[in-house]
Amino acid sequence: MIAVLGLVVGVVAGLFVRPEVPAVVEPYLPIAVVAALDAVFGGLRAMLDGIFDDKVFVVSFLSNVVVAALIVFLGDKLGVGAQLSTGVVVVLGIRIFSNAAAIRRHVFRA
Repeated sequence: MIAVLGLVVGVVAGLFVRPEVPAVVEPYLPIAVVAALDAVFGGLRAMLDGIFDDKVFVVSFLSNVVVAALIVFLGDKLGVGAQLSTGVVVVLGIRIFSNAAAIRRHVFRA
């Protein structure tokens, strides 16, 4: 319940405050969001499977975001930022859909 309350407070605060993202960070933000969603869906799947560990979730969440941002940063430095960004989104997208399918099978028993 605390997590849901925190989410609601964060969304409402974001809507009212309208934070501005620095131009330097803009290329990394979408990738970080997709990486964070991958960790959230993985955590939800682990919770439904009865193997959720909060330490593993926090480490997974932070490491997904950092590694994805570093890959995109490296791609920018090498001049292939768009290609590596696409690769990161595809890989994390596959993981998100795989976790979503497992969650659906668990919830609907199908």
